Amino acid sequence: MRKYILAFLSVFPLISFAQPKDSTLLKTTNNYAISAMYQNGYVFPTNDFVRGSNTEKELINAFQTVSIRFSKQSFGEKVWEHWYNYPQWGVGLSLYDFYNPEEIGNPVALYGFFNAPFKRWNKLSFNYEIGFGATFNWKHFDPITNSSNIAIGAGESFYIDAGLNLQYALAEHWDLETGFSVTHFSNGALKKPNFGLNTIAPKISLKYNFDEKHDFIKHEIPKFQAEKEWLISTFIGGTNVIYDSINVDIQEKYEGVTFLVSGITSTMNWHLTRMSKIGIGMAFTYNGSVNAQVAVDNNELEVADGLFSDKIQISIFPSYEFVVNRFSLILQPAFYLYRKQTANQTPVFHHRIGLKYHFTNDFFVGITLRDYAFHVSDFVEWNVGYRIKW
Repeated sequence: MRKYILAFLSVFPLISFAQPKDSTLLKTTNNYAISAMYQNGYVFPTNDFVRGSNTEKELINAFQTVSIRFSKQSFGEKVWEHWYNYPQWGVGLSLYDFYNPEEIGNPVALYGFFNAPFKRWNKLSFNYEIGFGATFNWKHFDPITNSSNIAIGAGESFYIDAGLNLQYALAEHWDLETGFSVTHFSNGALKKPNFGLNTIAPKISLKYNFDEKHDFIKHEIPKFQAEKEWLISTFIGGTNVIYDSINVDIQEKYEGVTFLVSGITSTMNWHLTRMSKIGIGMAFTYNGSVNAQVAVDNNELEVADGLFSDKIQISIFPSYEFVVNRFSLILQPAFYLYRKQTANQTPVFHHRIGLKYHFTNDFFVGITLRDYAFHVSDFVEWNVGYRIKW
């Protein structure tokens, strides 16, 4: 990993200084930028693997990552860019080193991010940033070759990142950024064991802007008209269950059984501002893993479903929605009102965090992660829905 970091840092200056000499070409870049970022931080001790139950019998409590990111700075070409104080957005590629390549590997994250200011000054801005994507190249759990790694169950995982930062304009084309971020890696319980990895780290970034800086375009902001809306959506997903007590070949045992999860959600929202909505909602869920019975037939797991009524779950949640044009970030702390009581079931209090995109004014698609204990994934919901507003 270290040789990749050194190679990347040596190449980045060559990329950033390779600017066109003709100044007219700069105007065609549409305010694009490239940046290099470095982080060195802390891994939260949220499972036995990182607490020392690994081959080395040592804490996995540190990591480092180097990133290259391409972004676009908005200057108010659209009215909504003015509402959000002229944000920037883009894509990033990060190489991770958890100092344990034998059991974790050197994962690579590919993600999109959105960075917007709380406050701007002359050359300085104080910003928040959120990012979502996917991570590849994990050395995941294997019952024979990598049995200690209960944190990562598959070679791919979801990537969720949030943080704060300060950005300072060093020169016409150069910006320096420093701050911190919190990151969650998990496959959403599509393949278990999957206790996930959670990190926090300071970061420092040097950004080169291909174009010259421009004055921000000011818009006359129309008066905000508060609205109400009713959202109804349907979702589908899956959850993987491993039956440790079953006497079967170890590879077959840890392949587990993946059960269908589906349901309907209904949410009533009130617009607080153009950027924020609050509401209350309910989720009606069918979870096929509840009370499912498993038997062994010719060294293979056979599932005998229980009663349909045993698998119904009803939950209620307050909802907060952060809106960016057609995208929304959704946060919903939730409570089960009704479900079949079973042994070793998940807590009553859980969380729903998701992304939503309106491909028309009223129809939307999205993805929601349902988890508990603030770090353990339950399952992922892929949803489609419709909005009625007045």
